[in-house]
Amino acid sequence: MGLNLPFLAQIAKGIAKQFGDNCEIVVHDLTAGNLEESVVLIENGHVTNRKIGDGPSHVVLNALKGDLSKLEDHLGYLTKTSDGRILKSSTIFIRNESNPSKVDGILSINYDITGLLLIEQSVKSIITSEEDKLSEKEPERIPQNVSDLLDDLLEQSVALVGKPVALMTKEDKVTAIQFLNDAGAFLITKSGDKVSNYFGISKYTLYSYIGNK
Repeated sequence: MGLNLPFLAQIAKGIAKQFGDNCEIVVHDLTAGNLEESVVLIENGHVTNRKIGDGPSHVVLNALKGDLSKLEDHLGYLTKTSDGRILKSSTIFIRNESNPSKVDGILSINYDITGLLLIEQSVKSIITSEEDKLSEKEPERIPQNVSDLLDDLLEQSVALVGKPVALMTKEDKVTAIQFLNDAGAFLITKSGDKVSNYFGISKYTLYSYIGNK
């Protein structure tokens, strides 16, 4: 038994109507076994420029890498679009009715708060200290497809090491590749080929680095 898409479509449309054009609702179907085309329903897709047939976000991919029975909904966090707009997002896991440890789908809500932040910034510039500015965390970008997602993860792995690939030692590459593994990058089809080429190593070496803990 798969997702109850007519019911989820009703919920998605209701939320979108309630909060307007700045509120995107996305449903991912995880029962079909095709992670790269997990989006089966979307309202106000212009918010992130995604459409039916696109793949998951960083949060979705990372969650699926772990123990599904321990997943908790991820609510009220910040993300950003490829063109720099800031969203307030929530990820709600839809569990299988007969087996609660299994996740059948995901309902994601992304609300564009860019305009509201412009108002906030005009006030914050007056009341915020330098210490507060240093503690601010950069929102994570929402990719439009799995290729963009993998590119983002590769960039994050390089940022984690703190040096370009050309200057990385073996230990640096092990650190970067283990980060990718923990983030769920290798759940993406043919990601091993792209990661191997990116770091200039063979696939055999790649798998040895993944297991080098």
